[in-house]
Amino acid sequence: MIGGVTAPVTAPRLMLLDSASLYFRAYYGVPDTLRSPQGEPVNAVRGLLDFITRLVQDHRPDQLVACMDADWRPQWRVDLVPSYKTHRVAEAAEDGEEEVPDTLAPQVPVIEQVLDALGIARVGSPGYEADDVIGTLTARATGPVQIVTGDRDLFQLVDGTRGITVLYPVKGMGNLQVTDDAVLMEKYGVPGSRYADMAALRGDPSDGLPGVKGIGEKTAAQLINEYGDLAAIRAAALDIGSKLTPARRRNIVEGGAYLDVAPTVVRVAEDAPLPDFDPALPHEPLDPMSLEELSTRWGLGTSLTRLLETLAATR
Repeated sequence: MIGGVTAPVTAPRLMLLDSASLYFRAYYGVPDTLRSPQGEPVNAVRGLLDFITRLVQDHRPDQLVACMDADWRPQWRVDLVPSYKTHRVAEAAEDGEEEVPDTLAPQVPVIEQVLDALGIARVGSPGYEADDVIGTLTARATGPVQIVTGDRDLFQLVDGTRGITVLYPVKGMGNLQVTDDAVLMEKYGVPGSRYADMAALRGDPSDGLPGVKGIGEKTAAQLINEYGDLAAIRAAALDIGSKLTPARRRNIVEGGAYLDVAPTVVRVAEDAPLPDFDPALPHEPLDPMSLEELSTRWGLGTSLTRLLETLAATR
């Protein structure tokens, strides 16, 4: 109550971390000379803690959620596009697990334990990727959302009317591109609301998505701007009176089976089932004793100390 007038309730500022994207980036960006007292590499663990410190210092979120891959290659996506992420499966792996560098894999459970002891919400959903968790939490959000990821697929969630942006690392976490609709229009020629359509047309070799023959990024954007969306482009391909060239019309029609399913694979889910959790940014550790044990065991040193100081300063 201010001067007899009830102050408006400000919606919380939510920050969503694409956790695997960030700890992979930390692993490759931080020297593996950072070791535990027993000599194991902890560069991904300490690098991620440093990333979070920088993010909290620079952006001051009210809520912070580390989004996890409960299933990095969901079967429902593979059923639609069998080539989905096929090349990322280790040739030697018989269990279909994602290939993770030998010295990174042991650090992932440590990251999870440290986040839990800190009290930073860590959320996954069986049968869904971290992208889908991010999409679901973004759809539920009542205030502005900042998504931190090195994955361009999440550009599809950018929405200027809702204050949804992507913080995309350009060169390390110290140089983040604040990706909004204006940035997407300048770089790709489409807004966030049309990015998934463009990605489906263009395809993405890194995800095993073939795209439509003869249509690259610029052409996909041009077609979307001319016809509005993927459905309208496909309708134009069936219309012999449209402006599409015969070759382009043929390629789109021949790519029909792929285009029937690609949008479902490319678009992040907005309805993934999520557990109950507290997204509030912690100001002090949830489990100080476990955190101290983890710090001693793994030699987390100044990386953890700086984060704790930063969290305490956000009170």
